[in-house]
Amino acid sequence: MLAKKLALSAAMLALMVVVVVPAFAQTSPPEGVQSFWVLNKYHSEEPVPYSQIPPVGGPHDPVWQNCGFYDTPVRDENAVHSLEHGVVWITYSPDLPTEQVEVLRALANSHTHVLVSPYPDLPAWVVASAWGEQLWLEDAYDPRLEQFVSAFEQGPQNPEPGAPCSGGVGTPL
Repeated sequence: MLAKKLALSAAMLALMVVVVVPAFAQTSPPEGVQSFWVLNKYHSEEPVPYSQIPPVGGPHDPVWQNCGFYDTPVRDENAVHSLEHGVVWITYSPDLPTEQVEVLRALANSHTHVLVSPYPDLPAWVVASAWGEQLWLEDAYDPRLEQFVSAFEQGPQNPEPGAPCSGGVGTPL
């Protein structure tokens, strides 16, 4: 009888570690995040007119953008497919100072599901986007950027948990 109770207790403890602990490990979103309702996630090989700049979801190319750092803009349609895979897409103004661009490069290189690329005509110097979520930032040093990545990289908003961020298009630097 004692052996059964110990086995049951061990099983319950294991369940807590596997199910409950990861839920608490997720960082809450930072102040200033805008949320958008994204219904469509179908594939399209045509250009898509997105409502947000940069886009936060919607119809997208059948092939995703490989994660990592890029020094040239990437196609919205490929990046949106990456968002569907749980990627955080960090876009920056082409005029962002070089030392801040290097901060973003380091961030991309230290995460598996982060994509960084310049984006002309951004509404802010740096914009972090995830599926249905977006945060405008005035610089790459804002601590909310890391918090956004922690909250949304492979986060609960992700329509395709566990999907890859390699094997698509693009060669990051």
